[in-house]
Amino acid sequence: MMAADQPMHGVPPSLSAKVVGSFAYLTVKDRLPTILTKVIDTIHRNKNKFFEEYGEEGITAEKQTISLLSKMRNELQTDKPVLALTDGLKDIDSWNQYLQRQQGVQGDQESVSWFKSPWLYVECYMYRRIQEAVWLNPPINDYDVFNEGKTQSFFESQQAVMTLCTYLEGVNKNMEETSKSQLLEHFNKLLKVSLWGNKCDLSISSGQDNSQKTSPIDSLNSLEPFILVDDSNMVWSTLISAQQQEQSGKTTSGRVDIVLDNAGFELVTDLVLADFLVASGLASEIHFHGKSFPWFVSDVTANDFQWTIKQTMAANHKWMSKSGVQWQSYLKEGVWSYHDHPFWTLPHEFYDMAADAPDLYATLQSADLVLFKGDLNYRKLTGDREWDHTVGFDTALRGFGPAPLCSLRTLKANIQVGLQPGQAMKLSSQDPDWMTSGKYAVVQFYSPNSEQ
Repeated sequence: MMAADQPMHGVPPSLSAKVVGSFAYLTVKDRLPTILTKVIDTIHRNKNKFFEEYGEEGITAEKQTISLLSKMRNELQTDKPVLALTDGLKDIDSWNQYLQRQQGVQGDQESVSWFKSPWLYVECYMYRRIQEAVWLNPPINDYDVFNEGKTQSFFESQQAVMTLCTYLEGVNKNMEETSKSQLLEHFNKLLKVSLWGNKCDLSISSGQDNSQKTSPIDSLNSLEPFILVDDSNMVWSTLISAQQQEQSGKTTSGRVDIVLDNAGFELVTDLVLADFLVASGLASEIHFHGKSFPWFVSDVTANDFQWTIKQTMAANHKWMSKSGVQWQSYLKEGVWSYHDHPFWTLPHEFYDMAADAPDLYATLQSADLVLFKGDLNYRKLTGDREWDHTVGFDTALRGFGPAPLCSLRTLKANIQVGLQPGQAMKLSSQDPDWMTSGKYAVVQFYSPNSEQ
């Protein structure tokens, strides 16, 4: 059901691997229509709201948006060719050029269809077409079709958020008396909390409840055996190496960039980790990277980022509220900053970034460490290809390395590199769904400055 081997420019044939195919057909045929149907239902359920806000214009926009989405759903389910975008948004040329590139690879226009094209491409394309359908229909053209699920996920994880903020308060309050070994222990815990926060992914559950109910700190020991690769010590060493002693005797720290994944509980785990990195002196500034429009159901947008901090500030819980106030202060002071870039919502693998988004690549080069959250980022880091499981993470990146980087990912797609010989075979015999269940995780590090 997939295109054959695709060329990878500048990469020796021995390093080539096919785009992922074994899971793709089922994903396109089953999961994507389910998500699309939920989007259509959400817009229809909100038609009274659109009428109250915009009158008859709102109702007309609702009908036209649903018409466009229903047309796409039909194209998807009947394996029609993938169509060029027409909405005139600033990323349209990149999308349509990528379609032309696919047509060149696969031979003709008709062959670039929903079932016969790479999984990563059609999955990204569906979310971009959803954006097109909404954008073409003002006055509801800034409506986030996934907002309800993201909001619900946040509120249903309140107890876990309170527990996490209470833990953070205890750590930060005693920071001056904290030894280096204690600091390392706190770092490992909060890095792992951020890692396992990635289990809360609404695009995998097709928008069903996937919130965090248990204490994220108490769960860590029981989850440890499910981390297949753990390069946490290399992440720690990178942060320590970035610290510099100034002539005044003051120690300055480096910059950490976090390429975000899901809103809701996972975003809170990322904010807590970022707070700890700054409060402990392990980082002097944090740059967060999110999506410029609603993407993969639960991915973070600028609105989600600001909303989460405001909700945390307004919480009726002392330490949660205090955390939110601190996070808002970090943003105001410029210690934290939020960025989005069109490249994050393109279908391109990250190997393309230096050529297709040199400004973003240069931005990441200024970081001392880049944390890539989640499964989609991992798929784009590795090109979503069927690498042998023992192939090194550095090999699968194929030259992408703007700065030392680490993938924090729970496994939800049929791709994983950097495992020990025999490790994947053992996992397959014990748990056939180990690559897609979200039960297993990796903390996988690569630095362009050193050999792994």
